[in-house]
Amino acid sequence: MKRLHLIILSSAFVAMVSCQSHKVESTIGSSPEVEARVERILSQMTLAEKIGQMNQVSAGGDVTNYAEALRKGQIGSILNEVDPEKINEYQRICIEESRLGIPLLVARDIIHGFHTIFPIPLGLAASFDPDLVEQGARTAALEGSAQGIRWTFSPMLDIARDPRWGRMAEGSGEDTFLDTKMAEAMVRGYQGASIDTTSMAACIKHFVGYGAAEGGRDYNSTNLTERQLRNIYLPPFEAAVKSGAMTLMTSFNDNDGVPSTGNIFIVKDILREEWGFDGLVVTDWNSMGEMINHGFGTDKKDVAKKALEAGVDMDMMTFGYLSHLEELVRNGSVKEAALDQAVRNILRVKIMLGLFEHPYVNAEAGKTVQYAPEHLETALKSAEESAILLKNDGILPLNEEGIRSILVTGPMADAPHDQLGTWAFDGQKEHTVTPLKALQERFPGKVTFIPALSSSRERKTRFDDVVAAARRADVVLAFLGEEAILSGEAHSLADLNLKGSQSELLEALKLAGKPVVATIMAGRPLTIERDLPNCDAILYSFHPGTMGGPALVNLITGDVNPSGKTPVTFLRTVGQVPLYYSHTMTGRPYNGETLLDDIPPEAGQTSLGNTSYYLDYGAYPLFPFGFGLSYTSFDYSRISLDKDVYDEGDCLEISLTLSNTGKYDGTEVVQVYVRDMVGSLTRPVKELKHFERVYLKAGESRDLRISIPVSELAFYGLDGIKKVEPGEFRIWVAGDSASGEPLSFTVE
Repeated sequence: MKRLHLIILSSAFVAMVSCQSHKVESTIGSSPEVEARVERILSQMTLAEKIGQMNQVSAGGDVTNYAEALRKGQIGSILNEVDPEKINEYQRICIEESRLGIPLLVARDIIHGFHTIFPIPLGLAASFDPDLVEQGARTAALEGSAQGIRWTFSPMLDIARDPRWGRMAEGSGEDTFLDTKMAEAMVRGYQGASIDTTSMAACIKHFVGYGAAEGGRDYNSTNLTERQLRNIYLPPFEAAVKSGAMTLMTSFNDNDGVPSTGNIFIVKDILREEWGFDGLVVTDWNSMGEMINHGFGTDKKDVAKKALEAGVDMDMMTFGYLSHLEELVRNGSVKEAALDQAVRNILRVKIMLGLFEHPYVNAEAGKTVQYAPEHLETALKSAEESAILLKNDGILPLNEEGIRSILVTGPMADAPHDQLGTWAFDGQKEHTVTPLKALQERFPGKVTFIPALSSSRERKTRFDDVVAAARRADVVLAFLGEEAILSGEAHSLADLNLKGSQSELLEALKLAGKPVVATIMAGRPLTIERDLPNCDAILYSFHPGTMGGPALVNLITGDVNPSGKTPVTFLRTVGQVPLYYSHTMTGRPYNGETLLDDIPPEAGQTSLGNTSYYLDYGAYPLFPFGFGLSYTSFDYSRISLDKDVYDEGDCLEISLTLSNTGKYDGTEVVQVYVRDMVGSLTRPVKELKHFERVYLKAGESRDLRISIPVSELAFYGLDGIKKVEPGEFRIWVAGDSASGEPLSFTVE
């Protein structure tokens, strides 16, 4: 068995053995013809040319800045160039003026759309609709590849359970199963059903554990055990590899003292040997150089050696490989065979993408692809499905016939740039339709706009003008949240309340006596408990992208029934971090609470009868994972399993009837959760194992049958082996992680 490389065992785990290897025959889909071509090119390359292929640089300024380096074969990839004319010129120099004519791999952070911007990935996860997410990634690939970009640094697969971490916006939230399904969908979308000139190589990132950064502070250390990695953080990456992801990016963080870019265990042992990954591994921006800051290397020469030994193929913006690998090979510190393997992985991707045959793009033709009507339609649907109805006292959907005057207010009502969200470099605000624009088009002559706050962070003490306008209006639509710059990389927060005077604005509006509908656009789940009493309804939209305005108007008016579900737990207060639904059970599980107000001042100190909760905030979140309201209501009935006892090779066959018992057509996200009651390790109280969107007309019922392989219940246990452990299980079928009554079954 493999020695544990990552974790320091506590006295409680001294008998633990490492998780066993499980070789997965999964590669990026190469062929003997491709491999033969790789070897032919490699055999012609000098040592300097090999090292050049391992060097990635960021474009900037005139093409001539890199012309000589390209002629010498010193650059294998360029990122951050989006001008197709410049990209063509870069490629021309490589193809026509370098010795071997090896094309560049041009990369870009296309995270949730290129020009047509979709909801941020956390918002897309709220749709619980992998098919739609795949369409969005395909749209991004079509638009990006049309301008010469053939490599995107997406999807981000970091499980994130701390909303203080700004990069939560880029992922799919807190749940391993949901993240896995979104990972598979995005890889399929970016790369296409088959690789062609419209494919962008997906880059799964950040490998691995980055979302568990201490304190929610970006770039911070993580301290995850191997069991946590294998049971929680690695499965989305493994699924993406099996789906054919062509590239992978190492993360900034160190885990248990080992930076990912130099981590032999996770990159070489798990990714390469166990999973069989033969794609391209690239560092994050200067993450090789940052190993010096970590104290994991003395200088660039040292960290270049360690990164290569770990199995990293390409260096992004450290220039460590370019500066030092030749010397390291010449003095015998590293073997040229290690370089050869890295270059094979790079050439393989370039060949499979067809870059040797099709290095150039038609710049004029590419313009017609951007913002194509079908792309905008997909973005519109994505924004509609991503919005979550968190509260509704009956004001929504709006009765349009009875409305003569609408007050629109708030800093996010007409903020096209901020509406696009983080990592939307190429989204253009002139193409972005804001809620204000969409409402003015829908209700001509009936909309009064008073922003009240110029930004989400502005502080004011009086709102006389907007309150006066609210009294004259039939309904108030307040668009609040956080600007795009407040989330994303390097934008962590310690306070998750609405910034500035937004809460005070809501309080003032409520006192005006008219219905208040709040729509919140943000890059994370904010702590909005204090705002709930001041709203008659709340829609949570995260940052919805190019078509966010029309989507929100369609939802507010009832043209579309909200169907989004929370992809992450919404906290009551930031002090509850971390709070997520799939926690393990404690020795004193919550079974009631005595809060501060119930404790007399003279009470004596005792632990008897106490359970795991906060004296001031209890045990529960504001909204659980998987939660979302609708304008209609759904009833789950006749839930049953096909039998009581299963073998590992069986499938759980679940039957139920889902009924739309309300007055509106709508879509319910049916969710299935399982609990392993006793294991060799303490097990999560619930784990999502299935979800599906079901559309029902008002009054319609449908019999559903859900099949879940028993093998899906496997986990890495005390012996380090992934398997289904026999015993008793519970299963819930419901509309969120906190609802439903369990059924029992046994696995023998």
